[in-house]
Amino acid sequence: MHSITLNGQAYELDVPGEMPLLWAIRDILGFTGTKFGCGISQCGACTMHLEGMPIRSCSTPVSAAAGKNVTTIEGIDDDPVGRQVQQAWMDVGVAQCGYCQCGQVMSATALLQRIPSPDDEDIDGFMSGNICRCGTYNRIRTAIHQAAAKIEEE
Repeated sequence: MHSITLNGQAYELDVPGEMPLLWAIRDILGFTGTKFGCGISQCGACTMHLEGMPIRSCSTPVSAAAGKNVTTIEGIDDDPVGRQVQQAWMDVGVAQCGYCQCGQVMSATALLQRIPSPDDEDIDGFMSGNICRCGTYNRIRTAIHQAAAKIEEE
């Protein structure tokens, strides 16, 4: 049995410790916002936060999250930075197909929590682990700058 706190709520997971966190959260707990992309931590579609740090949940075992706080896209709007990132995503119209966007939002939120006023180099470096097959990278960068400006205003 593995205890985790997911989006502020405690859960018990009766799953093998080596099970990827992505599948435990999607299939066992029913939080399907986080997407499966590559399964080898290369695309970023499965990005969640573990104790505030972005992780690739497709390759993070449940045992690594035991006793810790996990945030998924379903819980990111409880964070003021996450709310601003989501609003900027909508204002800028970042999503095209949308498949990767949950992971992009999670990574952008983690970036702005660490670097409140990132420059393009910061953004490109931090977001490099998130692939967008539609190529919306310029809109992603614009949305991150917009969210950073709004956060600074608050």
